[in-house]
Amino acid sequence: MLRYYGADLLDWHRGRLSTRRLGVLIRHLPRDSEVNRALHGEGAEWNVADYLLAAAVDHLAVANWMTATLNRDEDEEPLDYPDPVPRPGDAPPDGVQEAGNEADGSAPQEPPAPPPEDDPEAPGWTPAPVRGPSRAELARFFG
Repeated sequence: MLRYYGADLLDWHRGRLSTRRLGVLIRHLPRDSEVNRALHGEGAEWNVADYLLAAAVDHLAVANWMTATLNRDEDEEPLDYPDPVPRPGDAPPDGVQEAGNEADGSAPQEPPAPPPEDDPEAPGWTPAPVRGPSRAELARFFG
């Protein structure tokens, strides 16, 4: 929120930002915000116009393929069916490697190791006590 509106989320906790205003700011975050990416995945960056444009391109490619297929000589090899435009969330086509795979010589990246205080296998590790929000915090948030 600081990036888009200049409003710090801690201002709600400090009482400088009302819950209603916070809700309005969150609901109207841009499509490319991290919140929308976390909620909707890659599809958050695509709007209806982008999906319609991809569908139009796909239909045009199929129409061109059909025209070329119908007008070719019978002795020629059949044409390959056109690949659709990749949509968010689609798996990569067969034969296409994602970044960081062994095909380009680099090993896949491992997730970063947790900090020592969060590692349950570290000697002397004890879980942090769990504390829920107080009644006042809940009343402020939902009030």
